[in-house]
Amino acid sequence: MKTLRAVLLVGVFALGSDHLAAQVTYERILGAATEPENWLTYNGGYSSQRYSALDEITPGNVDDLELEWMLPNQVFGAWQSNPIVIDGIMYITQRPNDVMAVDAATGRVFWLYRHTNAENARVCCGANNRGVAIHGDRVFMGTLDAHLIALDAITGRALWKVEVGDVNRAYSITMAPLVIKDRVIVGVGGGEYGIRGFVAAYDVETGAEVWRFYTIPGPGEPGHDSWEGDDWEHGGAPVWVTGSYDPELNLTYWGVGNPGPDWNAAQRPGDNLYSDAVVALNADTGELVWHFQFTPNDGYDYDSVQVPVLADIDWNGARRRVMMWANRNGYFYVLDRATGEFLSGSPFVRVNWSSGLDANGRPIPTPQPAGMPTYPGNQGGTNWYPPSFSPRTGLFYFSAWEDYATTYRPEESEYIPGRAFLGGGFDVLTPVPGAPTVGIGRTSQINNWTDAVGHGSLIAMDPRTSQPRWKFEQFDVSDSGMLTTASDLLFTGGREGYLHALDARTGEELWKASLGGQIVMAPVTYEVNGRQYIAVISGNSLVTFGLPE
Repeated sequence: MKTLRAVLLVGVFALGSDHLAAQVTYERILGAATEPENWLTYNGGYSSQRYSALDEITPGNVDDLELEWMLPNQVFGAWQSNPIVIDGIMYITQRPNDVMAVDAATGRVFWLYRHTNAENARVCCGANNRGVAIHGDRVFMGTLDAHLIALDAITGRALWKVEVGDVNRAYSITMAPLVIKDRVIVGVGGGEYGIRGFVAAYDVETGAEVWRFYTIPGPGEPGHDSWEGDDWEHGGAPVWVTGSYDPELNLTYWGVGNPGPDWNAAQRPGDNLYSDAVVALNADTGELVWHFQFTPNDGYDYDSVQVPVLADIDWNGARRRVMMWANRNGYFYVLDRATGEFLSGSPFVRVNWSSGLDANGRPIPTPQPAGMPTYPGNQGGTNWYPPSFSPRTGLFYFSAWEDYATTYRPEESEYIPGRAFLGGGFDVLTPVPGAPTVGIGRTSQINNWTDAVGHGSLIAMDPRTSQPRWKFEQFDVSDSGMLTTASDLLFTGGREGYLHALDARTGEELWKASLGGQIVMAPVTYEVNGRQYIAVISGNSLVTFGLPE
């Protein structure tokens, strides 16, 4: 039987029970950019830019960074959580479903809440939880057995728990929730198990469901005819990475994952809406306003769950509200976020599953013969790891997997509730023997597109041209996200365990630290008592740096 318990390690915060007197209201989150000392949402704010106005750490002193404190995870495995920081308190999840409140200046743990998942909880890709959301004095976490839980931010006591999806059908929640107004919004995982995906909003006070949007339209709904027969009932389309929000348009944007079965597109003819798409929803009602599908009838597992990054930029001589998107399918897109209009798109890695995009941004498919490699491979040209956009440089930063390919083996699959529904398998190709290799940390200016084999890179993309401005090439592929600051620093990591600080304008490496473990989440920055900190998870430890006092 499941057990839920909050373990109080200190009683109440040493800072006193009034430390959240300035509660985390909707208005505070709206103004997140005006209080850069905090990190208020999964991506730092509703626009998901992962840009901070803090500038104490600069290109001139970043080499002086020193370790401040470390916090180990008690459960082994890739720790993918993203901390949020409120008024000197850090809230972070650890595997599989614990929440901790931590002193952000010292690493001291104030309380720990532990959720024990149902024994039959199923997730495809590790027991990961990517973080929490906060509103008022409540902290919200999704669970691997598809529940949403509200905790008291002062004590860690559970206030309510609701079932979001049926664990017996392999529904799960691995994403960090997003609070908009008085609703907490989550999406469900389980695309490899034949679920019917959805995004749902819950009342922050009571946990009552307010609205639900199914990412696979049912009979009579627009887009239902993109499925054949009853394929829609088990078509996947999960939502497992946190979305974004435009308060002026009152639209919230969510990336939708793969259709199911994953690797046999012929078993589910049609475009399979709204899989591999971004959906723009009315935040009050959950009503679909527009959508844009990146990969129709996807047979490569090119989930489009990447973070929708919002910005207002100069576009052909006029200011335009855009959404920037480095997609797993190997293309970089710029969309009008008010209408979903396709503005531009171009490949950022080798692509051969498509010969290009038409005038509306729809790919022109060029499926490869059986046994031949498809580029990019199953993990994509990039994946879920959060990118960053700096309004100072005007550049969009993300990790890419260069010249990486997969061969696929499509097979007919039968849907069985709670069982994997994959449609075959795949093989990942290794680099060609004798192909050139790239050393750690070499930066190259991009004039003409060139191939590099068997490595990862950090790409600084100019959204106005959809071309790279510069690249920072890495020895191994990277699963790390990005952070940029007002001092034109870019922080990121890599599988080899280095935390890098780069010049965000040029890509020059200014500092690095070997942390000993793979970095699979983006760094964050915050300030406590006038000191700026950089925090990142490496392997099984949360590591925090600051300048000497």
